[in-house]
Amino acid sequence: MVISRNRRNAVALTAAALAMTALPTTALPLAVSAEQPAPAPQLYVAPWGSDSWPGTLDRPFATPARAQQAARARAPERTSALVVNLRGGTYTLKAPLRLSEAAGDSGVIYQAYGYGTPRQERVTLSGGRRISGWRPDPRLRGFWRADAGGLETRQLYVDGRRAERLAREGAGFEGTLKVTKSGYVTTSAVPRSWKNPADIEFVYRGGYVEGRCGVAGISGTTITMDQPCWDLVQALYEGPELLASPTAVENSPGFEPEPGSWYLDRSRPGHHELLYFPRPGQDMRRAEVIAPVLENLVTGTGRPGRPLHDIGLRGLTFAYATWLAPGEPAGFPSAWSMYLRPGKGDDAKLLTVPGTVAFRTAERITLEGNRFTHLGAQAVELSRNSSHNTVDGNVIADVSDGGILLGVAPPDQKGTNRGNRITNNWIHHTGAEYRASSAVWDTATQDTTIAHNQVDHVPYTGILSGPADDLRGIMRGNRILDNRVFATNRLLADGGGIYLRGEQGTSFADGAVISGNAVTSSRYGEWNVGIYTDDSTAWTTVAGNAVYDYVAAIGGCSEEWGDRPVRNVRYRGNFWDDAVPSWLGRRDFPGAWPPADEEHPDEGCGDPHDLEFTGNTLLAPRNPDRACRADADCAAVLAGAGPLPRYRQPLGMR
Repeated sequence: MVISRNRRNAVALTAAALAMTALPTTALPLAVSAEQPAPAPQLYVAPWGSDSWPGTLDRPFATPARAQQAARARAPERTSALVVNLRGGTYTLKAPLRLSEAAGDSGVIYQAYGYGTPRQERVTLSGGRRISGWRPDPRLRGFWRADAGGLETRQLYVDGRRAERLAREGAGFEGTLKVTKSGYVTTSAVPRSWKNPADIEFVYRGGYVEGRCGVAGISGTTITMDQPCWDLVQALYEGPELLASPTAVENSPGFEPEPGSWYLDRSRPGHHELLYFPRPGQDMRRAEVIAPVLENLVTGTGRPGRPLHDIGLRGLTFAYATWLAPGEPAGFPSAWSMYLRPGKGDDAKLLTVPGTVAFRTAERITLEGNRFTHLGAQAVELSRNSSHNTVDGNVIADVSDGGILLGVAPPDQKGTNRGNRITNNWIHHTGAEYRASSAVWDTATQDTTIAHNQVDHVPYTGILSGPADDLRGIMRGNRILDNRVFATNRLLADGGGIYLRGEQGTSFADGAVISGNAVTSSRYGEWNVGIYTDDSTAWTTVAGNAVYDYVAAIGGCSEEWGDRPVRNVRYRGNFWDDAVPSWLGRRDFPGAWPPADEEHPDEGCGDPHDLEFTGNTLLAPRNPDRACRADADCAAVLAGAGPLPRYRQPLGMR
């Protein structure tokens, strides 16, 4: 039953009131004044509970799914938010928790028991399965083996640490590797020795892309690649250069193992086995081994005009989920957090890596004080007309792709996603498997605030603001403020600490503002940019930032072709070292701006238009960090960037 407008308003007011207290109702005063809202109704879940019990504090449910059923049953008469308190422990989900406006899930808060108090308990929602019964492999020296039934997964975690699939760097053999219409021919006999070739994947990394494609079979000197993946990667990567030099070849039991590597033997359908090569000192008879099984942990969906609303997820850990799409015959032809699938005719369909916790057509969703870890896709997604949502005070680490995705995500080309806030989060060590990903990606939104986050140790871009393709007329009023960004682009080039592309508004009044950010310490490769205004960036104010120790401090490629130049960007009161790579000549104004290609005028870059530079300070290039800290105003930018002080200890930051 749909909650009426009055009830929806009451739900929103009660949810706001709950943000002021995290104590269970047993700790609240029994007397309630006329001015105070009544305490929210409560349900309780505990690992030692029973789904046949009533869900009270002393007789809790056993599963979140049973609590959801009880919350739905109360939806018709509910006039305030309902709180589901999860007692400490791990809840292994049999299926994702799917929240729906149509089913009556709006207005429910799921939180760790005692959230926000010293009594808060540790709660994990897990999509994994524990693997036991390990024994030494009788044929492969040093390996251990365990039965896994019909398990399908792309990740494995041993004693809380991500294991790597068995792999070879590069092609892993001497000899030529020639790209053909169906795959490769080689002069080497080594591929013929690769066991279970249908499980093998080739990984391709270059510039700002990384993709992978599976092997269909090996016969003599011919390697046949999976279709339609092979056609897609050839079209996406525009020529044989990248494909002729694979970064790695993964997933065969015949590869030389590294400590902590693994393989899923699927040669007997329904009777799969896991192989693992232990790290020094690991005892597989005592080790905790978890294989992710679910692809989503929590999803929430509304309908056009009737969004899912007023949901809270607070103080929870979301862990152990996989994502199986890259193992399909279409593989993972990828750039950024996107990949291709066959479309109509010769057109390919562009998709986005999904969120493990994902809300679509949703409003006033609060993700607060959570941890997202050991995940096989993006961590969080807010898309398809989702507005006024808050992601605050969370830790995101050890995920295969990006951290937070919001806005008009491919394949969508339009939508309204307004007033979302991404604040005080610590996002680090993302892109553990799919490197061409951004820690935060605001694809196309309005009035978004991305503020006081810390992003560090990521393989590609820190914060990306802009759509995959030109979606003109969508973005406006966005703010990227007071973030601490460092150690980005550790593997891939042509990205940055804060990366913008596309029209950010229609004027400076409603354009993007990039202010108060400290973007430093990422001098990797041949080309990355601290604050990168790329492609057709327009109507952007870059003010009061500290930017240094990147290959380039500011700049970008102004794409003159197709009427896509960088234009109307103003730089005011920034502190930078104005670094420019050695292969690029300096302009008469600050920044690294690659020139047009005279031989190929329809490609490459050109001159940016209508740039304004006012009151910026050049830091000593030999030691810009020391120079910044010696300048009171620049030092204040460093001190004010990143999560606010009250968040740092709960986030686990020093």
